[in-house]
Amino acid sequence: MLPYILKRLLLMIPLIFGITLISFGVIHLAPGDPVGVEVEMAPKAAAEARERLREIYGLDRPVHIQYLDWLGRFLTMDFGISFVDGKKVVDKIKERIPVTLTINALSILLIISIAIPIGVLSATKQYSLFDKLTTVFVFVGFSTPTFWLALILMIIFGVNLGWLPISGIQSIDVSEMTTLERIIDWARHLILPVCLSAFGGIAGLSRYSRSSMLEVIRQDYIRTARAKGLKESDVIVHHALRNALMPIVTILGLSVPGLIGGSVIFETIFAIPGMGQLFYASAMARDYPTIMGILVIGAILTLIGNLIADVSYALVDPRVRVKGK
Repeated sequence: MLPYILKRLLLMIPLIFGITLISFGVIHLAPGDPVGVEVEMAPKAAAEARERLREIYGLDRPVHIQYLDWLGRFLTMDFGISFVDGKKVVDKIKERIPVTLTINALSILLIISIAIPIGVLSATKQYSLFDKLTTVFVFVGFSTPTFWLALILMIIFGVNLGWLPISGIQSIDVSEMTTLERIIDWARHLILPVCLSAFGGIAGLSRYSRSSMLEVIRQDYIRTARAKGLKESDVIVHHALRNALMPIVTILGLSVPGLIGGSVIFETIFAIPGMGQLFYASAMARDYPTIMGILVIGAILTLIGNLIADVSYALVDPRVRVKGK
């Protein structure tokens, strides 16, 4: 298994370089540039001032030279200086990434803890009332726009009922709270974003779990286990579920990019100072260094998520461990 992991880590290197090349080209093909955004409110700005800004930002050079210059800094883990406030991009990302990772980690845990049991129960009770209700839930989850659902939850739980805060990750008077009160306040602020982030994933993964479980419980070895007189719970948990987890692990690995990308929506709506909000603001300001830094971090996290999913196969399928040796 160790050689396999090392091989995958080595394969990540050309993938990351390919992602950076494509991303750098795409953001420079987008209409507008940082200079245009800065002088938008001053249309009479002299052409000399515009060219001076382009020289300062390094935009007067060919795109391939700009990329090579950025790549040289990236190899030393230097993402450059933000065009907006002059701060180091690395420092801006360090400030924001813990919030985004926390929300995404909690969302994944919530998805796993709810979606898999729902899928297993739906498969074992096929065509029952529970199965039909979960099917409706899946269709609702797939068809509901995230931004619309966020606004509805904010109105119901934040405005009308006043149970939960609707913006930020902490209250204004957090400095006056005790440690326990700060934890409670932090949890209350995260309830809506985490539930919103996990809603679509729960709907999708529960359907995949149901389909995978239905396929497994129809296999001959499941019928053999039942014929031996094993309890139905033992058959489902110890024989069927473990084999049904294989495709579920794959889906979880592929869901990581969606969660990271979805951060842009709910972090902007809930005014959460995370990577998503920073990416949106940077894109609007054409802050190329910050955009590239966020895209690279997101790509690395996605590749790591896929690697974890592949390695997790060994935990649910002994044949993978044998092959890895």
